[in-house]
Amino acid sequence: MIHSKPSESFSKSFILWLAQFDSATVFSKMLACCGCSGFYVLDKKQRILYWSPGLEQLSGLKSEELVGKHCTKDFAITENSQNKEVQLKFSHPEGHTSEVKNFVQIFQDKAGAFAGGIGMVFLNTEQVSKIVSPAAQVETPQSFQGILSRSPAMQAVFQIIQNAAETEATVLVRGESGSGKELVARAIHDLSGRQNAPFLAINCAALSSNLLESELFGHMRGAFTGAIKDHSGLFQRARGGTLFLDEIAELPLELQAKLLRVIQERNYIPVGGDRSIDVDVRIVAATHRSLREEVKSGRFREDLMYRLRVVPIFLPPLRERREDISLLIWHFIQQHNGANFRKIEKIEPQAMRVLLDYYWPGNIRELHNVVEYAFAVGRGTVLRLSELPPEFREPHAINQPIQKSEPLSELEESVAIRKALQQSNERVTEAARLLGMSRATFWRKRKFYGL
Repeated sequence: MIHSKPSESFSKSFILWLAQFDSATVFSKMLACCGCSGFYVLDKKQRILYWSPGLEQLSGLKSEELVGKHCTKDFAITENSQNKEVQLKFSHPEGHTSEVKNFVQIFQDKAGAFAGGIGMVFLNTEQVSKIVSPAAQVETPQSFQGILSRSPAMQAVFQIIQNAAETEATVLVRGESGSGKELVARAIHDLSGRQNAPFLAINCAALSSNLLESELFGHMRGAFTGAIKDHSGLFQRARGGTLFLDEIAELPLELQAKLLRVIQERNYIPVGGDRSIDVDVRIVAATHRSLREEVKSGRFREDLMYRLRVVPIFLPPLRERREDISLLIWHFIQQHNGANFRKIEKIEPQAMRVLLDYYWPGNIRELHNVVEYAFAVGRGTVLRLSELPPEFREPHAINQPIQKSEPLSELEESVAIRKALQQSNERVTEAARLLGMSRATFWRKRKFYGL
């Protein structure tokens, strides 16, 4: 039952005319007439009751996939939503992004209690001309030194990279595996005055302590069994350029002392050598760990940490850059379209929805692998859900790292709670257990996000 205070813009004759009809009949006929527009209706528990054909076209999401399910936080309608207008972005399954407005009206039952609401979603007039095909969008993405992003968080990172590149300061890049730390290091090198000299990289976790020391600092003939000739280390081979030390937190303590000397004294002695070699290298280090926590645990030297993090750069994970997911998907699709016998032109809406909702623990590297998998196992011009790796087709996969050491963002937490509810068939106790929360905490957070 719709129950709200009549607007002053309604004439008395119109109100009297409406009174002769059942409100449900009136409302259903109005929705039928406006089906080409972007309407949706929620109940008081934020479940989707109606998703118009017009909104299907705008969002790429089908009504049959949404009705009966909880809406996302962006589309939530609460008691305080009356006459509220919100700016939103749609990442369409075919690759383009639309900026829209969402205007909301709430419903009240006969007792005056909140009963849900209706939202009208429409494009800004100036945005209509900006909807482009996936191919056109990929040709002109927002790119910085080969790093693709629309995310405001990444724009701040780009600015730090630009500024740091103009100096000789040591840079520490922190980010999860697969988030693009080496791309950041290479961007710093390419924008610096060292761009015409070598850029060399090494993973400090990939080699044993002895091999790593030899690879970094070189060795002299006869320094150890098998050392049949002199070997120039990376610090010597990268002379005048940039040395990227990935996974620096894994560097053994004995080598940390030697690296500290290199940074402070700008020279080193090769393994088995008796004279020092001058160093002219810019160091960019990277880690997925907190060096402060490593220092507290005694696994990393505090003085070296301060020497390395003169300019710290935090690279946000892909799940915090969700506006970049469709951009990167289409970027990798276009790469493979040119190199493979298969050419993908569209993505099945259900497949895109799964890709957009996925937690991406492996970040951009994992996303690239998923696209490569789809090209390998699928055929035809449409990327379908059945062509994604098995974990994307398992309804119980929440992809939520409960043991994460840092607090989740609101977006991460709301997505995790929604997926936990889906997996547990709305059983709150089970959903709370899946996320490692108490029932009371889960209820509080669910109410906060309007789920």
